[in-house]
Amino acid sequence: MDIDHRDQLVSGVVSAEWLYEHLDDPQVAIADCRFSLADPELGQRQYQESHIPGAYYFDLNRDLSGPVGQHGGRHPLPDVGTLTEKLRAIGVHSSNGSSENPDSENLGEPTLVVAYDDSRFAFAARFWWLLRYLGHEHVVILEGGFSNWQANYPASDAIPEPKVGNFVPHVQGDRILDIEAVKSRKDRPGVVLVDSREGDRYRGEREPIDPIAGHIPGAVNYPWQMVTTSEGQVRSLAEQQQHWAELAHVEEIIVYCGSGVTACVNLFSLEMTGIRDAKLYPGSWSDWCSYL
Repeated sequence: MDIDHRDQLVSGVVSAEWLYEHLDDPQVAIADCRFSLADPELGQRQYQESHIPGAYYFDLNRDLSGPVGQHGGRHPLPDVGTLTEKLRAIGVHSSNGSSENPDSENLGEPTLVVAYDDSRFAFAARFWWLLRYLGHEHVVILEGGFSNWQANYPASDAIPEPKVGNFVPHVQGDRILDIEAVKSRKDRPGVVLVDSREGDRYRGEREPIDPIAGHIPGAVNYPWQMVTTSEGQVRSLAEQQQHWAELAHVEEIIVYCGSGVTACVNLFSLEMTGIRDAKLYPGSWSDWCSYL
C-alpha cells in the first residue's frame, strides 16, 4: 500500500503505534541499532533475543563505522559500498528501480527506514545521519526506542530473510569536515563549534574513553542528552527551538562529540528546528586528541 511519509519526515520521528500499523508495509524497513560502548556485543545479543518484528540489526562497530586507525577517531565513517549492500539487503529502495541492481523490485516511492535503539537516540541517530549523508532523506527514528515498543506491542526473535533493494548512494560530502577544515574554520566569525558530550567530559573533569580529557579550543557545550527525555521521547519542537535559540542565526555550525556518534543526536535536533546545514566532524574529540 502507498503511504504518505511527509508528516513523519517533517517530525523526524514515528510513534510505536504508527510503526505497529505499518509493520507489513513493503515501503517501510526497520533498523535495530541497539549497542553498548561498554559491551560491544550486547546489542547483537539483545537483537537475537527480542526485537521489533521484521527489524534488521545494524551494529555500530561493524555496520555503521569503518576500521579504526591511528587517526580518524574511534568510529570512522563506514565504507559506502559495504553499507550500501547492507541497506539493499534489508530492502531499501531509492526510487523506482535501479540499473545497478536489476533484480530489485519496483515499489514506487523510496523506502521509509525507521531506526531505533534503547539509548535515547544515541545510535539510531548515527544511522539516521548516515542515510542522509548517503542521500536518502526517507529515514526517521522511533520514539521511546525498543523499551517503549516492548511495553506496548509484541516483539520477536525471528531473524528476517534478506531482501533485494535498489538503494543507490549519493554521498553528500558537504555534510562533513575533517580535522584540517575544523582547525581552519572554527575560529572564524559566524562559526560555532558544538561539543555534544556531557558537561564534565567537555570541561575535562572526566574522560572514560579517550586518552586525553578536555575539548577542542573554542567549542561550546550542548550535551546530546538534552534532545530527549529520560524515557527516550524527543522533546517538543518549542523546547528544542529554545535550546538552540542562540545558534539560530549563525552562519555555520560544526558538531562533534567523542567519536562522531552522539553528535548525530544534536544534528537530528538541529534539523528538526530548521537548521539543516550543520556539519559533522566525524573524527570528533577522539581524532583531535590523537594529534596532541
